[in-house]
Amino acid sequence: MNMASTEETKLWGGRFVGKTDPIMEKFNASISYDQRMWDADVRGSKAYVKALEKANLVTTDEMNQILHGLDQVWEEWSKGDFVIRPGDEDIHTANERRLKELIGAPAGKLHTGRSRNDQVVTDMRLWLRDAISTLTDNTVQLISTMVERAAIEIDVLCPGYTHMQRAQPIRWSHWILSHAVALSRDVEQLQEIKKRVNVLPLGSGAIAGTPFDIDREMLRKELIFDDISLNSMDATGQRDFVAEFLFWASLCLTHLSKMAEDLILYSTKEFSFITLSDAYSTGSSLMPQKKNPDSLELIRSKAGRVFGRCAGFLMTMKGLPSTYNKDLQEDKEAMFECYDTILAVLQVTAGVMSTLKINQCEMEAALSPEMLATDLAYYLVRKGVPFREAHGLSGKAVFSAESKNISLNQLTVDDLRSISPLFEGDVASVWDYRNSVEQYRAPGGTAKSSVSAQVTHLRNWRRKWEQ
Repeated sequence: MNMASTEETKLWGGRFVGKTDPIMEKFNASISYDQRMWDADVRGSKAYVKALEKANLVTTDEMNQILHGLDQVWEEWSKGDFVIRPGDEDIHTANERRLKELIGAPAGKLHTGRSRNDQVVTDMRLWLRDAISTLTDNTVQLISTMVERAAIEIDVLCPGYTHMQRAQPIRWSHWILSHAVALSRDVEQLQEIKKRVNVLPLGSGAIAGTPFDIDREMLRKELIFDDISLNSMDATGQRDFVAEFLFWASLCLTHLSKMAEDLILYSTKEFSFITLSDAYSTGSSLMPQKKNPDSLELIRSKAGRVFGRCAGFLMTMKGLPSTYNKDLQEDKEAMFECYDTILAVLQVTAGVMSTLKINQCEMEAALSPEMLATDLAYYLVRKGVPFREAHGLSGKAVFSAESKNISLNQLTVDDLRSISPLFEGDVASVWDYRNSVEQYRAPGGTAKSSVSAQVTHLRNWRRKWEQ
């Protein structure tokens, strides 16, 4: 028996003698996770064989045999019938091995001028392009859920917080939309990343390009890419698009985690602003009265998982020499795991936001007169007092109320006049929370007209992604 024959079945095995250590086989293999790119791999190969035929590297009959065989491979994957063999170290090897079993010798011509280096990065870009479309749809759906909730509950007031201290009265809808706007930025950033994902590397070979007359423009059109990679060394060795995606996932999960943290607080007995649906809560194994916001806590925790993947992959990339190195095999698990994580988070968040109940009475009962101290300063500003001076006078009113152990709105007009003679009987209008929110009519504010404008803007924005 020829000792080399056991290795020659591999795409790279010709110059090797003897067997690979079984532990090394397992260590080197990526089929356990990169098999999910089966569809992208078949699509890339079908386009590539058409380019080979155009370059007279395969006959039309061979091309048709290969295309038919690839369709059979695709069918087996789609039905769950594809059988992975022990020698299938990655999705490319598996598909080519199965193609040879189906059609024989012509399968050996499919890899002409192609390297796994440009093949794998093409597959990844095709896969991620589809993944971005799915994530865009799910993020837009979440935003839509939030916007429509904001429209319905626009008349509900609640405290707004800075430094986790009660700051000013706001509309509950204003809080919802603050997070919807952050997510809308995530959608727009994802589309920017998609432009850089959608660049074709196929035809770059291993490092130097292809020596054959491969029509890369034809490949670009066939696979619906926007552009062609400019430099073959960069095309096969860079994973900037993966790093960008991992960072995008990290930032998007930062936004979702922050929203989850607010909702966790608002669902506590101390706040009692919201009640989560039982579908997104769990109980305690010890304390029967508990209703735990596990959905929100898991959303918050998943951010840490994705941050770790992002940082870990950047550490992998930062010390690599030029072009392809096997270290880059770490790219796929990071990309797949972050995709799976953020897709689940988006779907659970949409469920939480569409089913939670608000406790309007508790929200509005949490409003307190000291939150109107700024409004008291604005009262004086409208009478010509410079804001910095008005701020100081309002602070004195707060101190006076605290000294008397009464709330700010219990100060009499005479009490206020002792601080500034400009206070008159109409100061009583300051203590109306609805009047307070209605003064913030400038774009972006919490007045009803401003919040309604935000709703309209986001509805119009949403339509462009739903077309």
